[in-house]
Amino acid sequence: MAGIVLLAVSCAPSGDTAPPTPATPPPPPPVTSAPNAPRQGFEVAPGLPPLPVDGVAAAPRSVETVRAVFEFAAGHPEVLSYVPCFCGCESAGHRNNEHCFVGARDGQGKVTQWDYHGLT
Repeated sequence: MAGIVLLAVSCAPSGDTAPPTPATPPPPPPVTSAPNAPRQGFEVAPGLPPLPVDGVAAAPRSVETVRAVFEFAAGHPEVLSYVPCFCGCESAGHRNNEHCFVGARDGQGKVTQWDYHGLT
């Protein structure tokens, strides 16, 4: 059986050229809410609690990545509950990687509170 080998070749112009400057992630979108709203924050997805805007802005990943990770954590506890966390947060009561993102769920399993540890 023949195997396929892929070869990636990097082409760069010759001469002295400056390396490309990494792109700065965009800031989170502005927060808009109804008057007297009990919570304000960065909306992850409809029906999920918001994240703190300043936490999202300070996160080491892009806004899109933060949103995708928290949405995944909300929708797939069966996956993250089997992923151990290696950052030492077990001292804070975390038993697995889901606890780095989800602080509480209601009786139907819907996220009612985030754990902000996942933002760092």
